[in-house]
Amino acid sequence: MKREALRVEPISSFLERWSTVRASPVTRAGNMVFVSGLPPFDPDTGELGHVAIDVQTERALEQMKLCLEAAGATLDNVMKCNIYCTSSKYFGAVNAVYARYFQDNPPARIFVCIPEWTGPFDIEIDCIAMI
Repeated sequence: MKREALRVEPISSFLERWSTVRASPVTRAGNMVFVSGLPPFDPDTGELGHVAIDVQTERALEQMKLCLEAAGATLDNVMKCNIYCTSSKYFGAVNAVYARYFQDNPPARIFVCIPEWTGPFDIEIDCIAMI
């Protein structure tokens, strides 16, 4: 089965502006969808900057939702999320936002603390979904 890399605007343009990493925001093959961990871009400007962790988490999840929709999926199709965050002190705030997106039958997930990112942000969330 062939992998299809999808372009998702404005996220793809934001990635091209900020990153030298070669990655697609979302790929699909058969009934599987893979959403990349993305920096929490400001949805209007594409800028990155230090904002509150709840705002960063909201942005990351909204971007995930947009990528899933581009691949023909929804949050209900998510099987697993990986949350990468710069500090365990953000655990409660991240969970509060996350719970609004996955109220019933939440997917499997992990919360991993990392030392830092290459930009001014504290979180990325990726996921695997099936359609």
